Amino acid sequence: MVTLKASYTVKPAEPKPSELMYLSEFDQVIATTHVPTVYFYRPISDRSLVLNPIEILKNSLTKALTIFYPLAGRLQWTGRGRLELNCNSMGALFLEAESEAKIDDFGDFTPTSETRALIPYVDYNKPIDELPLLLVQVTKFSCGGISLGLGMSHVLVDGRCIAHFVSEWARIARGEEPENLPFLDRTVLKLEEDDLTPPRFDHLEFSKPPMLIGQTDNLEERKKETTVVMLKLSKEHIQKLKKEANEFPSVYTSSKPFTRYEAVTAHMWRCTSKVRLHEIEQLTSVRFTVDFHSRMVPPLPKHYFGNAVLPMRSATVTSGELLLKPLGYGCSKIREAIEKVTDEYVRSSLAYLKREKDLSKLRYSHVVGSTQGVFLGNPNIVITSWIGLPWCGVDFGWGKEIYMGPGTVGLDGKSFVFLSRDEDGSFDAPFRLQVEHMDAFKKFFYENI
Repeated sequence: MVTLKASYTVKPAEPKPSELMYLSEFDQVIATTHVPTVYFYRPISDRSLVLNPIEILKNSLTKALTIFYPLAGRLQWTGRGRLELNCNSMGALFLEAESEAKIDDFGDFTPTSETRALIPYVDYNKPIDELPLLLVQVTKFSCGGISLGLGMSHVLVDGRCIAHFVSEWARIARGEEPENLPFLDRTVLKLEEDDLTPPRFDHLEFSKPPMLIGQTDNLEERKKETTVVMLKLSKEHIQKLKKEANEFPSVYTSSKPFTRYEAVTAHMWRCTSKVRLHEIEQLTSVRFTVDFHSRMVPPLPKHYFGNAVLPMRSATVTSGELLLKPLGYGCSKIREAIEKVTDEYVRSSLAYLKREKDLSKLRYSHVVGSTQGVFLGNPNIVITSWIGLPWCGVDFGWGKEIYMGPGTVGLDGKSFVFLSRDEDGSFDAPFRLQVEHMDAFKKFFYENI
């Protein structure tokens, strides 16, 4: 059980005059929830060398927010389902908590309700302009270790931005000077007001994903009980999947071999369709994000601070095709979607979204059990890659974390894939699925790999 000891509002050390900041179309279609992540730190071996972690984190956060000042602001609606950012220095929420648990009680760090309790709760029924965009909770465990639970508004940041902010905050906490300042001007992704160029592509990624055959809505699927498992893939597992993906037949292969992510995601997609007992004609797709920083011409500034990922969807296929054809078939559908994301495609996406009268219909919720927004679960899955993100090795002055991962996995069929803490080439992949399918999924997932 987690007990709240104190609550603070942390504001920038040097508040800036209030200003309204433009949010790009790619910020607009992201869920209005917070991205929950959690870091675990073992007990500090030599306490005489370290001051109070709470004070270190609070004091350094005020300095970090002076640089990353949008995180101290508030969102507000402008109409047509769109948002803008009021940089008003209202500050971040900072909680100090204690728990009778030990770090070892969290086992393999599967995201559970106990893990979620390490991150500040948000009441999304409140007006959006009352919600802090950065949430911080430091929890002290009975073993002497601590966790740092973070919630950062997804409207403002993608995974790359989160990693950037946390690394600079840690640098400041260690008494060092900031090294990589954020690029805060989001108008680099803004179309001119008189630019009426129509989109050049269909952008099916913004359409509703398939539903189960015979259903006219997904209310029943939303209600079903789900659970989370931490999938562990050794380096050998991954190599075997890559080999299988690339050996059948050449029609499914690209000019480049399929990647680890593509092979693992296609395998999860197949296993999920199998245990959900889909009819062979059932349409299914997998959703993922593609980082387009370097895909634009010219590339976005290296430390662009905003969402620079495009939510893509594989070509929709039938479960029968997915299961009867080789693993490389599923990989090829994922690769096709990834390779679509060029400078031209990104700009066409901006044009498509600019023409939408109400962007709220395109958003989906990360909150378990939510009935709001687009439903991405059964018969579909969502697999987000954190493989290339510099999440790990965050040292605030008392050593690097022993584990970092998502604080929750918010919907049926959702997973994150990232390098494990063992640094041996293995992957961790927390995965949420309906309870009735989970045992069969684990069995099929590990068969033959």
